[in-house]
Amino acid sequence: MAEDKNSADEPNIGLALEQALAEELDERDLEIAKLREEAAFLKDRLLRTAADMDNLRKRAEREKAEATLYAATNFARDLLSVSDNMQRALAHKPAETASEETKNLFAGIEMTERELLNVFQRYNIRKVETVGARFDPNFHQALFEMPTSEYPPGTVVQEMQSGFAIGDRCLRPAMVGVAKAEG
Repeated sequence: MAEDKNSADEPNIGLALEQALAEELDERDLEIAKLREEAAFLKDRLLRTAADMDNLRKRAEREKAEATLYAATNFARDLLSVSDNMQRALAHKPAETASEETKNLFAGIEMTERELLNVFQRYNIRKVETVGARFDPNFHQALFEMPTSEYPPGTVVQEMQSGFAIGDRCLRPAMVGVAKAEG
């Protein structure tokens, strides 16, 4: 009978061994699955971090370019009054009968204004287009409306003060008169 119990125990040992191997394989498969999931998560995180770094680099380059372009903004605004005063002086240009000294003074003012506008141009600062252009509230400030049939309504017909822009931003709007339909 002892032999019967022993033979009966052998299949149990074999079954137990198979179960232990199956459990060990299940644990290994589970561990492998966990490691693969963690690797996929870390790879995704790495790709996202790389994309974030690339976006950060691009944004920094864009901000640097804008800072360079618009660095002269405050300084340029301060110089606009100089340009205005030169234009006011040139508006009172003397007649041909004026003395040679007066003519030379006005020639010097004209050259200085041209040089100031050239410097503005080097720094991407330009005068805003006015007379004959369509009124743009981003670059023009309407002071009055003028009834006329010469220009279509909404067209700038007179400039009272020059406007300036740097890049695509307005430094100072042009003070203008705008056409309206006669009636």
